[in-house]
Amino acid sequence: MLSPWKSRPDPLQATLASKPAPDAPGGFIDRPVASGPGWRVRDIVCTCGPHDRPFEERHAGASVSIVLGGSFVYRDGRGSALMAPGAMLLGDPGRAFECSHDHAAGDRCLSFQLDPDYFARVAEETQVPRPAFARAGLPPLRPLAAVAMRARLALENESQAAEFEEITLELAGGALRLGNDLIDGDSAAPAARDLARVARVIRDIESDSAAPHTLDAMAESAGMSRYHFLRAFRRVAGVTPHQWLMRVRMRAAARMLAATRASVTAIALEAGFDDLSNFIRTFRAEFGASPRAWRKHS
Repeated sequence: MLSPWKSRPDPLQATLASKPAPDAPGGFIDRPVASGPGWRVRDIVCTCGPHDRPFEERHAGASVSIVLGGSFVYRDGRGSALMAPGAMLLGDPGRAFECSHDHAAGDRCLSFQLDPDYFARVAEETQVPRPAFARAGLPPLRPLAAVAMRARLALENESQAAEFEEITLELAGGALRLGNDLIDGDSAAPAARDLARVARVIRDIESDSAAPHTLDAMAESAGMSRYHFLRAFRRVAGVTPHQWLMRVRMRAAARMLAATRASVTAIALEAGFDDLSNFIRTFRAEFGASPRAWRKHS
């Protein structure tokens, strides 16, 4: 197999498979990864599904949580956001929230958590007016693509705490800046039906990102016209279907480059690119380095 990382046990799928029945009550596995004064990183697997009623929780500190698998809807006083692989959940100290799994069971997040005082210092150094995120979450965005992938590779490689602290600071500062800078052209809350349809298309993309996934095919799968699907997808996911697909493929390629010795050409083909120059150009734009440079530094 070209990419042996694909054969590694998936903690989310393994935990879901261990449930006594698909509709059995869900729960959480919260594994500490790294920590230091004022910050900690945790690998959180949730097995809740459509049969589990959401309940209100409260963030003890600030958090930036990268979704590694599964999908769910995150709601707080700033609105709601569909959380799927590559997206980031943003939590403010003391803010109440709830998560629901209306469309599928289970999710896995790598959560970077900061004490309020630590978070306040990050906001001050980032020159953000106040220590608070302006949004409930962020879609997969290019400015945070490299640090998010570094976070995943650090988890898989069991890196030392010093690297995780650097990633914590970079993630928190970047999310603060982006959350305040982003302007939504269409701020209306997505309809529940649109959420379900877009979530289904995103699951299709995640299950086989190398497939063509044309706009026509995705719109047909969602049962919508191309125009309305494009608008609904962007409203729900925060990016266009093409941008989402490209970033799923880029993350897969980045992991293959770090975990295998396969040629760049072979990795480009497996990731879903049929043009090597386009792959190299897109990879450099996404991660700020060529595929070979990324492999060397990973």
